[in-house]
Amino acid sequence: MLEQRFEAVYTKFKLHFYQEVFSRFQNREASLTTVETFAMETILALGSPTINEFATFMRISSPNAAYKINSLIRKGYIEKIKSEHDKREYHLRPTQKYMHYYNISNDYVHTVMERIQKRFTPAECEKLEEMLTVIDQELMPEILLSPAEAN
Repeated sequence: MLEQRFEAVYTKFKLHFYQEVFSRFQNREASLTTVETFAMETILALGSPTINEFATFMRISSPNAAYKINSLIRKGYIEKIKSEHDKREYHLRPTQKYMHYYNISNDYVHTVMERIQKRFTPAECEKLEEMLTVIDQELMPEILLSPAEAN
């Protein structure tokens, strides 16, 4: 039962995102393919990865990753920032154009969080936060993000 409830909530978040993305395609606002959308979400979650870090995480070749990244740069969704530590290395950073696009999903999460805080007591919200922290930090070891990247 718990698994079914979790899947239902997760599915609703995904479906809301898909609805918004498709409505933008209808209005010709969106220029990201599905794969590019997944790539952008990954880059944002990883924090400012290098092309190699992105390729390693996605389990694709560096040339394949570079091809995808260059397409995203041409479309204006990513910029390459020279590393402070190693001037030969560049980090990927989503542009404001992408952040506007991304807020489709982020705004809905914010709306649901406001509803949770209105519906449940502060103690219940604190317990939910504690449980989500344990899930994030202990029960999903396959996906490692630094604390800054996870926020």
